[in-house]
Amino acid sequence: MTPWVQLDTAVIPGEREPMRLMQRGSEFTICVGAIELMNNRASTSETALAALTCARLKGRPEARVLIGGLGMGFTLRAALDALGPHARIVVAELVPAVVAWARGPLAHLFAGSLDDPRVEIREADVKRVIQQAPAYYDAILLDVDNGPEGLTRVENDRLYDVWGLRRARYALRPEGILGVWSGGPDRKFKARLRNTGFAVDEIRVHANGRSGRRHVLWLATHTNAR
Repeated sequence: MTPWVQLDTAVIPGEREPMRLMQRGSEFTICVGAIELMNNRASTSETALAALTCARLKGRPEARVLIGGLGMGFTLRAALDALGPHARIVVAELVPAVVAWARGPLAHLFAGSLDDPRVEIREADVKRVIQQAPAYYDAILLDVDNGPEGLTRVENDRLYDVWGLRRARYALRPEGILGVWSGGPDRKFKARLRNTGFAVDEIRVHANGRSGRRHVLWLATHTNAR
């Protein structure tokens, strides 16, 4: 079997363990220690996060979408495919090296999506971007640190606690959608979404589209209940 080759490493703010970009033939993975965060051969659920959310924005030709986490670009590409020419997408990526990888060894996966005029890349913590935009976004898509049960950065848990969900709701327009990707189910998180004033749909998607582990997507709609 072809061995893995380490292409680069990156510091994660506030963490000791570096992020690593690895390649084996045509397969790429981004990992921290023994934890695989993403792989280009298991991208179905990341694509579905954007496709399913943006399908609910069809009546909003100038939709504003915030994506937390650039990753390998599958969520961004799906959002661009689903949204119209007047939409705007902000991608908040905490680790600058991930943006550099997107323009370097992973450029073929992004297929020019970073140069789309609808896209703005911000090298920033998505929490801060959310806090800066009251009632601004039609959708916020979070694919950060394996979901509510974070694996690599304790600070990310604040995205998914009660205050984090309240901030996200604050940044959404009425009937806006918070889309959250997770490596697995989390009943407590689903309950927090509902208790924070969201109407919640839970969807399970195979990582590779046909078989294997199922990832979980929550599509949470901002209601006027609170």
